[in-house]
Amino acid sequence: MAKILIHGSGHKAESWNETISYMENNDDILCPNLVSILEGKEASYVNLYSSFIEYCGKIDGPVHLCGISLGGILALNYALDFPEKTKTLILIGTPYKVPKAAFAFQNMIFRFLPKSVFENMAFDKKDTFALGNSMKSLDFSSRVQNIKCPTLIICGKKDNANMKSAYYLAQNIKNAELKIIENVGHVVNEEAPEALAKILDEYYCLYS
Repeated sequence: MAKILIHGSGHKAESWNETISYMENNDDILCPNLVSILEGKEASYVNLYSSFIEYCGKIDGPVHLCGISLGGILALNYALDFPEKTKTLILIGTPYKVPKAAFAFQNMIFRFLPKSVFENMAFDKKDTFALGNSMKSLDFSSRVQNIKCPTLIICGKKDNANMKSAYYLAQNIKNAELKIIENVGHVVNEEAPEALAKILDEYYCLYS
């Protein structure tokens, strides 16, 4: 059964490489490149989510979904819309709704950054703004209780921006489990790849 690991907007699919290298069972892991699956379409959330639906639809049977940040939002959205296709759900540093004030501040900072800064990010400067602006009204707070599959919420102890969301998701998704990783910030798969790999292995072992 395929395990799909979905990167965030600030990092590329390769950000999962080290975590995967520590995992015991990694033959069935897929890491879609979110820019590539758009296939040249405008970088909006609607287009990206539609492309993600198509990507998952090409895989036979249910899938294990694991996403960080934007990848977590896509995974959460998909699990709500396609419960029969979602075996398990793992959300890392994932907001259940887009925090408008923090988002506006981030956009202000991004606006003054040179284009070169975005070379290591999933999307270039123009597409980062376009995608972000299309996500302003995203809010899953009234739907998360409808998640039926086994769910694991992961958050770095230093990820202050998403800690409140982690607790909210854990409390509002039935039978969800919460793991807080000490001394780690938002980018858990790059900051603590070995610890994350162990958590993923143990979780997937329960639901393989």
